[in-house]
This record gives sequence, C-alpha cells and structure tokens, in this order.
Amino acid sequence: MDTFLIIVNVAVLLFFIGVLIYMQKTHKSFTKRVFTGLGVGIILGALLQYIYGADSEVLAKTVDWYSVVGSGYIRFLMMIVVPLVMVSIIQSIINMEKSKDLGKISVWIIGFLISTAMVAALIGIGTSTLFNLDAEQIETGDAEQERGVMMEETLTEVEDTSAPQKILSFIPANIFLDMTGERPTSVISVVIFSMIVGIAVLGLRRKKPEQAEMFTKMVNAVYAVVMRIVTLVLRLTPFGILALMATTVAKTNVAGIMELGKFVIASYVGLAAILLFHLILVGLFGLNPITFIRKSLPVLGFAFTSRSSAGTIPLTSQVQQKSLGVEPGIANMAASFGATIGQNGCAGFYPAMLAVMIAPSVGIDPLAPEFIVKLVLIIGISSFGVAGVGGGATFAALIVLSSMGLPVALAGVLISIEALIDMGRTAINVNDSILSGTLTARVLNKLNINEYNDKSRTFEDDQLAI
Repeated sequence: MDTFLIIVNVAVLLFFIGVLIYMQKTHKSFTKRVFTGLGVGIILGALLQYIYGADSEVLAKTVDWYSVVGSGYIRFLMMIVVPLVMVSIIQSIINMEKSKDLGKISVWIIGFLISTAMVAALIGIGTSTLFNLDAEQIETGDAEQERGVMMEETLTEVEDTSAPQKILSFIPANIFLDMTGERPTSVISVVIFSMIVGIAVLGLRRKKPEQAEMFTKMVNAVYAVVMRIVTLVLRLTPFGILALMATTVAKTNVAGIMELGKFVIASYVGLAAILLFHLILVGLFGLNPITFIRKSLPVLGFAFTSRSSAGTIPLTSQVQQKSLGVEPGIANMAASFGATIGQNGCAGFYPAMLAVMIAPSVGIDPLAPEFIVKLVLIIGISSFGVAGVGGGATFAALIVLSSMGLPVALAGVLISIEALIDMGRTAINVNDSILSGTLTARVLNKLNINEYNDKSRTFEDDQLAI
C-alpha cells in the first residue's frame, strides 16, 4: 500500500512538471514559470504533510524521490559553478582594456559586500530589541540540546583557526582540490587563481602576443561552451523550484514554527528591512529600485527555495549581465565573491540577532554602545569566507558569538525553524551579490543604463540563449 501511495505522489509531481513544460512550449515567461513552480510546490508540500503526517514513512520516501529532481537540480548548478567562475573571470580579465580596472572592481565589490553586512548587523540588533527576543524564554527539547552540544564541539574547530590562518585559507595551495569545492573558501580560491591566470595573459600579451592570442581564442571558445551548459541547466529552474519547495514544506516542523513564531516573524521583518535598505541604496545611486527588484525576483525565488548562495552563482551572474546591464567581468566577480563574503542574511543579520538574544543570559547589556560597536566590527571582519551553502549561518554565528564571549549552545534552540529562516537569509545574501555588482558597475561607469531600464530585458529564455 505504501509503495502505491509513493507512486501516486511521484506521479503528481510529474504531472505538475508536465504542466511547466506545457507552459514553456506555449511561451509563458520564465518568471511566470518560476513562480508557478514555487506556488504549486508550497501547496503540494502542505498537502503531503497534511495527508500523511510529518513523521510518516510514506512522506519520507516521497521526499526522497522528489529530491531526485530538487537536489539533482542543485547538483547540476554546483557542477557548473567552478567552470563558470574560472572561465568567465579569466575571459573578462583578458578582454579588459586596463589591468588596473581589476583592482578597482575588486575593492568596490568587496566594499559594498562588507559595508552592507555591517548595516545588516545593525538591523539585526534593532529587530531583536524591537521584538524583545530573549534566548532564555525559549524552551529547549532533546533536539535543541543536542544541537547546542554539537555547536560547542564545532566551536573548538573554529577557535583553532586564527585570523592570519583564515586569510591564508583564501590562497589556493592546490587549485584542483578547490575545484572540487572541498573547502568553504574554495570559490574565493578559484577566483584568485583565475585572476592570476588573467593577469598572466595580459603580461604575456606584451612579450609573446602570438601565444597570448592563441590562449585567448581557446578561453573564448571554452567560455562559449560553458555558457551554453549554463543555459541548458538554468532552463530546468522551474522544475527544480517546484520539487525543492514541495520537499521543504513537506518536511517543515509546524509545531516548531508555532512555538518560535515570534522569532520567525521578527526574522522576516528584519530581512524585509534589509531588502528595503538595498532598494534605498539603488535609488541613491540614481537607479530605479522597482526595476532592480522586478528583474531580480526570479533569482531570489530560486535562492529562497534552494538555500544555497553558491548554487545560485550562475543565476546571479546571468541576471546582472542579461537583465541589469552589468559588464560581464563585474557580474561574475560579484556573484563569486558574494557567495562567500559579506552575506547580509547569514553573516550579518543572523549573528547579530543571536548575540542580542543571548547577551542578557550572561549579564551583558546588548544595547551598550561598546557592545554594539564591537559586534558590528566583528561581523564585518568575520563575514569573509562564510560557506555559501545551507548551514553557513551556523559557522558565522559560532565565530561571532565566541568572539563576543557569548555561549554558543543557546543558538541550538532554533534548530526546529532553521530551514525556514535560512530560506529568507539566502535570498537576502543573493540580493546583496546582485546589488554589489550593479552598484560597482554604476560607480565605474560600466553599467548599461539603457539595458537596465529596458523592461523587456528580463530573465527569460530568450535572454538566456547564446
């Protein structure tokens, strides 16, 4: 009987995938298909949990099958991250007119990422204070206590890494190891290696122009192939979002959400405030914020469901280039750096909220000026190298809380709603990556204003074609 029900559940998913395919064949826009997948996924996941129960074996096995589509799509995206980052950055640098532009681009992108993370920390402090959040008010069960013990054990590993060692971890000792994504800082290491290769080609062009030209032609050819692969994978986005959302909602701990509802509401109010701050920044730089958010929405929808900043790199890069008029070199670097540096949701907002919640438990006034200044500075410094996958916020929280002298175990009480909160955090992380690339291009006069304002240049299939 269980097998029959599982087959029925899988058949339902396949039916809706068929609907999305029909929408594609009838030329419905990419945005409409993405949000159709998102909405249907929410409804399907809720119905599955309602019918079978969160702890049922049928639901568990159904989710396993759904993950073939959802997690499979994430794997395809992760598959193309390294070749996309490497080839696109090399190609962008060797096509630059001036090598000094590379330094300016890097400084502006990182500057935007870090400064917005520090503002996100202030918003996190304000949100916790506004909602009067206190870690001691939350009851802990076995799962929460186990999570707290795990965080304390993980803290030992984090504390053993000094600041100089962390900086060294960015430098690739074995680029082939980093190509596998083995380390949290692998993406940054690949970026650094790619920049070195690009700079080397610029130097070679002056001394041996024939070899440099041959290498440039090879890179351009490989770039065209990689971008075609990106196009093929990105067209699977609506199906991936459908399965991911259904899986996430079906596994959601409703009881945990009800118990920690105040924290959930506070978190999303704070994340909405960060998004508003991003849009205000866009406006201050002379750009239309409505246009920015409208064109970014499909990518943010995927980030929301996947909970992976690294997995969203291909979409983050493409939406800047194809929809917002950002120069390819800037778009690729912003997408790559933004996946591991200055993440507003995971490395800025979340650790600040936890710090303010936990501080009173050890007799510290979280609104004391010295506490706030120290917290914001630590968050700014520690926002380098946060892993761009689900769970990166945990490491950011460990670093910040331990640096502030606060107990980390209390952060484990939020385990039951971690996935739900992480969805919003990841969307904000990705929005900040898009923001940093767009504003950097604006500052350096490398933003095509006509393309930015062109309402027809949205993240659609015809824009993905090459």
